[in-house]
Amino acid sequence: MSSLTTKRAIAYTFKVLLKEKPFNKITINDIASECDINRQTFYYHFQDIKDLVEWICIDEVDKLLTEKENYEKWEDKFLMIFKIMEEERILVKNIYHSVSVEVLRNNLYRLVYPIIYNEIVEKSKGKNLREEDKKFITNFYKFSFVAIVLDWVDKGM
Repeated sequence: MSSLTTKRAIAYTFKVLLKEKPFNKITINDIASECDINRQTFYYHFQDIKDLVEWICIDEVDKLLTEKENYEKWEDKFLMIFKIMEEERILVKNIYHSVSVEVLRNNLYRLVYPIIYNEIVEKSKGKNLREEDKKFITNFYKFSFVAIVLDWVDKGM
Protein backbone atom coordinates (compact mmCIF):
# COMPACT_ATOMS: atom_id res chain seq x y z
CA MET A 1 0.00 0.00 0.00
CA SER A 2 1.22 3.48 -0.78
CA SER A 3 1.63 5.99 2.03
CA LEU A 4 -1.40 7.99 0.87
CA THR A 5 -3.52 4.84 0.61
CA THR A 6 -2.54 3.84 4.14
CA LYS A 7 -3.31 7.32 5.47
CA ARG A 8 -6.71 7.29 3.82
CA ALA A 9 -7.44 3.80 5.18
CA ILE A 10 -6.56 4.99 8.69
CA ALA A 11 -8.72 8.10 8.22
CA TYR A 12 -11.64 6.03 6.93
CA THR A 13 -11.35 3.66 9.89
CA PHE A 14 -11.26 6.57 12.32
CA LYS A 15 -14.42 8.04 10.76
CA VAL A 16 -16.18 4.66 11.05
CA LEU A 17 -15.17 4.39 14.70
CA LEU A 18 -16.56 7.88 15.35
CA LYS A 19 -19.98 6.56 14.41
CA GLU A 20 -19.65 3.82 17.01
CA LYS A 21 -18.13 5.64 19.98
CA PRO A 22 -17.30 9.13 21.24
CA PHE A 23 -14.14 10.83 20.02
CA ASN A 24 -12.44 10.77 23.42
CA LYS A 25 -12.98 7.01 23.69
CA ILE A 26 -11.18 6.14 20.45
CA THR A 27 -7.61 4.97 20.92
CA ILE A 28 -4.78 4.38 18.51
CA ASN A 29 -5.10 0.68 19.37
CA ASP A 30 -8.75 0.80 18.26
CA ILE A 31 -7.79 2.39 14.93
CA ALA A 32 -4.86 0.03 14.35
CA SER A 33 -6.91 -3.03 15.21
CA GLU A 34 -9.85 -2.06 12.98
CA CYS A 35 -7.53 -1.06 10.15
CA ASP A 36 -5.52 -4.29 10.47
CA ILE A 37 -2.22 -2.48 11.00
CA ASN A 38 0.10 -2.25 13.98
CA ARG A 39 0.48 0.80 16.21
CA GLN A 40 3.87 1.57 14.70
CA THR A 41 2.29 1.91 11.24
CA PHE A 42 -0.12 4.48 12.67
CA TYR A 43 2.80 6.38 14.23
CA TYR A 44 4.75 6.20 10.99
CA HIS A 45 1.98 8.28 9.37
CA PHE A 46 0.64 10.37 12.26
CA GLN A 47 1.97 11.70 15.57
CA ASP A 48 -1.34 11.20 17.37
CA ILE A 49 -5.09 11.31 16.80
CA LYS A 50 -5.10 15.11 16.67
CA ASP A 51 -2.54 14.96 13.85
CA LEU A 52 -4.79 12.43 12.07
CA VAL A 53 -7.79 14.76 12.39
CA GLU A 54 -5.79 17.70 11.03
CA TRP A 55 -4.64 15.57 8.10
CA ILE A 56 -8.23 14.47 7.40
CA CYS A 57 -9.29 18.12 7.27
CA ILE A 58 -6.48 19.06 4.91
CA ASP A 59 -7.12 16.05 2.68
CA GLU A 60 -10.85 16.74 2.55
CA VAL A 61 -10.30 20.43 1.78
CA ASP A 62 -7.85 19.56 -0.99
CA LYS A 63 -10.44 17.24 -2.54
CA LEU A 64 -13.11 19.93 -2.24
CA LEU A 65 -10.87 22.57 -3.80
CA THR A 66 -10.48 20.29 -6.81
CA GLU A 67 -14.19 19.38 -6.89
CA LYS A 68 -15.46 22.94 -6.59
CA GLU A 69 -14.15 23.71 -10.06
CA ASN A 70 -17.12 21.66 -11.30
CA TYR A 71 -19.44 24.38 -10.02
CA GLU A 72 -19.82 27.69 -11.82
CA LYS A 73 -21.62 29.85 -9.26
CA TRP A 74 -20.12 30.78 -5.91
CA GLU A 75 -23.48 30.01 -4.27
CA ASP A 76 -23.30 26.40 -5.49
CA LYS A 77 -19.75 26.10 -4.14
CA PHE A 78 -20.84 27.33 -0.70
CA LEU A 79 -23.86 25.03 -0.74
CA MET A 80 -21.52 22.14 -1.54
CA ILE A 81 -19.44 23.02 1.54
CA PHE A 82 -22.53 22.93 3.76
CA LYS A 83 -23.72 19.64 2.27
CA ILE A 84 -20.36 17.95 2.78
CA MET A 85 -20.12 19.26 6.33
CA GLU A 86 -23.58 17.89 6.97
CA GLU A 87 -22.58 14.50 5.53
CA GLU A 88 -19.52 14.55 7.79
CA ARG A 89 -21.52 15.92 10.73
CA ILE A 90 -20.02 13.56 13.32
CA LEU A 91 -16.45 14.37 12.31
CA VAL A 92 -17.11 18.11 12.09
CA LYS A 93 -18.78 18.26 15.50
CA ASN A 94 -15.98 16.24 17.07
CA ILE A 95 -13.32 18.46 15.58
CA TYR A 96 -15.21 21.51 16.82
CA HIS A 97 -15.86 20.22 20.33
CA SER A 98 -13.02 17.76 21.00
CA VAL A 99 -9.95 18.61 18.98
CA SER A 100 -9.58 22.22 17.98
CA VAL A 101 -11.90 24.75 16.50
CA GLU A 102 -8.74 26.30 14.99
CA VAL A 103 -8.28 23.22 12.77
CA LEU A 104 -11.79 23.62 11.44
CA ARG A 105 -11.53 27.43 11.15
CA ASN A 106 -8.22 27.41 9.27
CA ASN A 107 -9.35 24.75 6.82
CA LEU A 108 -12.58 26.61 6.16
CA TYR A 109 -10.56 29.79 5.53
CA ARG A 110 -8.39 27.92 3.05
CA LEU A 111 -11.45 26.48 1.34
CA VAL A 112 -13.57 29.62 0.97
CA TYR A 113 -10.87 32.21 0.23
CA PRO A 114 -10.38 31.25 -3.45
CA ILE A 115 -14.15 31.03 -4.02
CA ILE A 116 -14.68 34.55 -2.71
CA TYR A 117 -11.54 35.98 -4.29
CA ASN A 118 -12.44 34.68 -7.74
CA GLU A 119 -15.91 36.20 -7.41
CA ILE A 120 -14.45 39.57 -6.35
CA VAL A 121 -12.04 39.50 -9.31
CA GLU A 122 -14.91 38.69 -11.68
CA LYS A 123 -17.22 41.40 -10.30
CA SER A 124 -14.47 44.03 -10.31
CA LYS A 125 -13.53 43.66 -13.97
CA GLY A 126 -13.52 47.05 -15.65
CA LYS A 127 -13.30 48.84 -12.31
CA ASN A 128 -10.25 50.38 -10.72
CA LEU A 129 -10.03 48.10 -7.71
CA ARG A 130 -6.55 47.68 -6.29
CA GLU A 131 -5.27 44.19 -5.48
CA GLU A 132 -5.01 45.06 -1.78
CA ASP A 133 -8.69 46.12 -1.82
CA LYS A 134 -9.69 42.85 -3.48
CA LYS A 135 -7.84 40.96 -0.75
CA PHE A 136 -9.41 43.10 1.98
CA ILE A 137 -12.93 42.49 0.63
CA THR A 138 -12.18 38.79 0.23
CA ASN A 139 -10.99 38.53 3.81
CA PHE A 140 -14.05 40.40 5.06
CA TYR A 141 -16.38 37.88 3.44
CA LYS A 142 -14.15 34.93 4.32
CA PHE A 143 -14.23 35.83 8.02
CA SER A 144 -17.98 36.45 7.86
CA PHE A 145 -18.76 33.16 6.15
CA VAL A 146 -16.57 31.09 8.44
CA ALA A 147 -18.07 32.76 11.54
CA ILE A 148 -21.56 31.86 10.29
CA VAL A 149 -20.51 28.25 9.61
CA LEU A 150 -18.88 27.88 13.03
CA ASP A 151 -21.96 29.34 14.70
CA TRP A 152 -24.05 26.79 12.76
CA VAL A 153 -21.80 23.97 14.00
CA ASP A 154 -21.90 25.33 17.57
CA LYS A 155 -25.70 25.28 17.49
CA GLY A 156 -25.80 21.63 16.40
CA MET A 157 -25.85 22.01 12.63
